[in-house]
Amino acid sequence: MNISYSIDQQVGKLSPTSRAFRRRPSDQSETTMNRYDEVLVALRRIIRATDLHSKQLSKVSGLTSPQLLILQTLRHHGELTVGDVARRVSLSQATVTTIIDRLSKRGFVVRERGSADKRKVFVHLTEQAIEALVDAPRPLQDSFVQQFQDLRDWEQSMILTSLERVAHMMDAQHIDASPVLDLGQLDRTDTGNH
Repeated sequence: MNISYSIDQQVGKLSPTSRAFRRRPSDQSETTMNRYDEVLVALRRIIRATDLHSKQLSKVSGLTSPQLLILQTLRHHGELTVGDVARRVSLSQATVTTIIDRLSKRGFVVRERGSADKRKVFVHLTEQAIEALVDAPRPLQDSFVQQFQDLRDWEQSMILTSLERVAHMMDAQHIDASPVLDLGQLDRTDTGNH
């Protein structure tokens, strides 16, 4: 079913203009259930896309999405402290520390004390990490962010408001989350388990 929408610019509300939405009261419960199912299917597709991408990333590169994000950040910015990495990837410093510990054990990063200030510890990529990044797929959120930024401001606001409402409806508004599309713990050890 094709549905067109119009925006009431004064109040910023999205209004369906299709005749399909002008239903009789007796059709209301069936329509609500159908929409409910459609929302659940859309949510499930998002979860599945995230899961499939995470598994493909793990299979191709042996990395999780947060690990890849941290490695890409280090490649782009050069040496950074753990705190700088945490701020740039919007993860907690504790989570980033755990991820960097695991990347270090795998030989992807090294830590070195600063030459000017010995109290600072900087994280650097190794050649092994640079080689792994060559073949690694793009994080799922990169594609999403690019397409999202191409939307008009009102479309971005509508999506954000709707998703925040869905999170609230699922009692998830207080769950700590970062802008990384991945399933499971961000600092997990086994990349194959989600």
